[in-house]
Amino acid sequence: MRIHMVPPVNLIGRGCIKTMGREAAMYRARRAFVVASSGGVGEAQAGLAASILKDAQVETVLFCQVMPNPTIEAVEKGVELYRASGCDLLVAVGGGSALDAAKGIGLLVSNGGRIAQYEGEDKVNEDLPPFIAVSTTSGSGSEVTRFAVISDADHSKLTLVDRRLTPDVSINDPEMMMSMPPALTAATGMDAMTHAVEAYVSREATPVTDAQAWKAIQLVAQNLPAAVKDGTDMVAREKMCCASFLAGTAFNNAGLGLVHAMSHPLGGHYNLPHGLCNALLLPVVCRFNLAFETLGRFSDIAIALGVGRSWRTERDNAETGLKMLFELNRTLGLPKGLKELGVRREDLSLLAERAMEEAIGRPNPRKYDKDDVLRLYEEAY
Repeated sequence: MRIHMVPPVNLIGRGCIKTMGREAAMYRARRAFVVASSGGVGEAQAGLAASILKDAQVETVLFCQVMPNPTIEAVEKGVELYRASGCDLLVAVGGGSALDAAKGIGLLVSNGGRIAQYEGEDKVNEDLPPFIAVSTTSGSGSEVTRFAVISDADHSKLTLVDRRLTPDVSINDPEMMMSMPPALTAATGMDAMTHAVEAYVSREATPVTDAQAWKAIQLVAQNLPAAVKDGTDMVAREKMCCASFLAGTAFNNAGLGLVHAMSHPLGGHYNLPHGLCNALLLPVVCRFNLAFETLGRFSDIAIALGVGRSWRTERDNAETGLKMLFELNRTLGLPKGLKELGVRREDLSLLAERAMEEAIGRPNPRKYDKDDVLRLYEEAY
């Protein structure tokens, strides 16, 4: 038997953030703790959330101190402020970093202890406070998942997996994403693509996750270039919201793979954007995973990408789809390789060692060892 986990309430569409006050009222909240990224954009997003909640007679305490790749230190600061402020509702507004930080804060508020003791799967004993997650990027999927990734002082990423980390309400409003610059739109969009592709070829995939992942791949391929070209294209933005939601629910249940196992140490060591790391590694890892037993899966992916044809062989389709993934990165204007991100070749062996420690890669369709991982880093360099 498989349990398919998604948040109880999921709101998608233009203007749906305005219903956040109504959702907060469902929990009879008095004071909400609003988590957002540091800087002007994060503060503005938190301010909008506070205004909506105020109209619903909910007070707010703002915590706009989350940096990309959120740290244990930031989480612990948030926990201290949450407790001191007497909050009874958790609201996260932002991309994956803000949402994951909020999960860490809610976890420690309810369960105590330290983040490190919850690394791994199903180690949370108590429910988090009521939790509303507002995504402002179309990529991380954190608003619908049981995953959280927090960085420690050594820049290693700790992955926490527990159904209690899943938000109670997810909100994907394309109007919240119009201010994303093209580079961020491209990187977060390819994060969603990576989630969908890895879920589709996962050894833990199900018919339900297949349907979600395949449609997400199609939506990203059809709409991400348009969203990058024109951030005000509301049709493309809204469909990218749907893609991110579908990809998130797919990998929440089917798991991920080697791309993420390699991306986590890379992003943690160099403090690089997670979606950008995924984008550069995805085609390289897909080429590695392309084997006889996965040809059908990659042929399906090619059709979702819009380049597969029913009259071609599975291998021809799969290889055409692989070329499309490389081409999509170029179309989006992403860097050509890891070297352009400042990655040092002499660090690749260490990164490969750390990637081998990542349990998140277990559902990958092809077995791998450190030599494989090192070679793939080299290919992506």
